[in-house]
Amino acid sequence: MSAATLPPVWFERPVLAELAASVAARCTILGPATGDDPFAGLGTAIAAVVGAAPYGDTAMERAPGLVVIARTGIGYDAIDVAAATRRGILVCNTPDGPTISTAEHAVTLMLLVAKNVKAAEGALRAGSAAGYYSRHDGIELDGKVLGLVGFGRIARHVARIAAGLGMRVATFDPYLPASAVPAGIDRADSLDALLAGADVVSVHVPLTDESRGLFGAAQFAAMKPGAVFINTARGGLVDQGALLGALDAGHLFGAGLDVTSPEPLPPGHPLLGRDDVVVTPHVASATADGKARVFRVAFEAAMAAVEGRRPEHLVNPEVWERNASAPYAGVGK
Repeated sequence: MSAATLPPVWFERPVLAELAASVAARCTILGPATGDDPFAGLGTAIAAVVGAAPYGDTAMERAPGLVVIARTGIGYDAIDVAAATRRGILVCNTPDGPTISTAEHAVTLMLLVAKNVKAAEGALRAGSAAGYYSRHDGIELDGKVLGLVGFGRIARHVARIAAGLGMRVATFDPYLPASAVPAGIDRADSLDALLAGADVVSVHVPLTDESRGLFGAAQFAAMKPGAVFINTARGGLVDQGALLGALDAGHLFGAGLDVTSPEPLPPGHPLLGRDDVVVTPHVASATADGKARVFRVAFEAAMAAVEGRRPEHLVNPEVWERNASAPYAGVGK
């Protein structure tokens, strides 16, 4: 295939250096986004490999020839799937790509909070660590119960790591039949039942209209006194005011958050100044391996679509069923 016939593919973020040559051999690289224009260079694209920016009618109108939007991550709540479907644009995600890195990050947050690392490090930085042993308080996780809200790919990997720490694992997932629960993992009949029995609660559900605000004052009150709360899913799942209330009341031991609302939290936000809360700026999947994995999977999905092949992990398969052809299908074959 000559350079003139390579399909134009837009990338929200710069193409990873180690993949640049192989990507350039298969497509004309457009983008990335700029600070002034989040869709800079998108106009002539027939495929877009996107990150976390919002993609609605405004973005889609910029690229009238767009046939596919491939998301470098599992969540696609920032993409207006209905608008894409109306326009005949395929939407794909990469549900397997972030699994390992995000699961490891969830466990990292759990350990940091349970061991009260932030407070201990703060005492050292402030020069007040003398005699700190008697003031320090942490949680030993061996034998404790980890409650997983949702039991998809990431939660299952978290469960395997937690088992290695000697934790008992339970889950609540209304879409999970009892027959699908692995041996050694308890299945709670309700969210309240899970919260009442868990020493650590880790959230692993997508953000939908139904799940938005899933954790509010009632749910935090239902958690065991002294429990730890972890969220690496989506910030919109949590009422942050209610979380702060539970922390201020001493009902929760602490919280670890990789996702917030808004993102990032502004300087001075009350969650950032607490020793019992660890917040990271939505970087759970941002390891070198994780970035390469999600990029490769999303790029392959985009190229499948423009070459007339059905991409994996279609969010709106009805578009494919309606029109399985693409402008560059068959080129170079």
